[in-house]
Amino acid sequence: MSLRNIIIEPDPILREKSLPVEKVDSDLQKLLNEMLETMYAAPGIGLAAVQVGILKRLIVIDISKEKEKKNPLFLINPEITFRSEKTSIYEEGCLSIPGHFAEIERPATCHLDYVDYNGKKKAFKAEGLLATCIQHEVDHLNGVLFIDYLSKLKKDMIIKKLIKQKKELDKVIL
Repeated sequence: MSLRNIIIEPDPILREKSLPVEKVDSDLQKLLNEMLETMYAAPGIGLAAVQVGILKRLIVIDISKEKEKKNPLFLINPEITFRSEKTSIYEEGCLSIPGHFAEIERPATCHLDYVDYNGKKKAFKAEGLLATCIQHEVDHLNGVLFIDYLSKLKKDMIIKKLIKQKKELDKVIL
């Protein structure tokens, strides 16, 4: 299994809307497994396929603590069917926006329909950190980043810093 490269903002693909998956097969499961390994290695708790350059409606999540048994979720074609009026605030970060964090207010609970790793349709209710993570990752599938919830000034500052970081990484050292 190989790790995938995580795309960093600003990159136009991160603003694209991901397309539904037509069928679950061994190739798709291999991609999900690679996404999971990439997420763990980063390290992160969620990763959408668009973040590795693939415009498919795929998400991997694992919010288990470091010493707990791993408990990955594979979400294919996830659709949020309900968002609570009650909200919660979590400090969010993103593997595509490394080193930047901000408190984001989102619905405290959500209901989700999706297809699982084996191609079975499923639904569940999420709350707390899991609800926040699901909403963050589904946003990715719709071309939305957590920085889009910030003021224009804060968002522009973060993007400017990311551009500078990219330029530093692109420099060739002889």
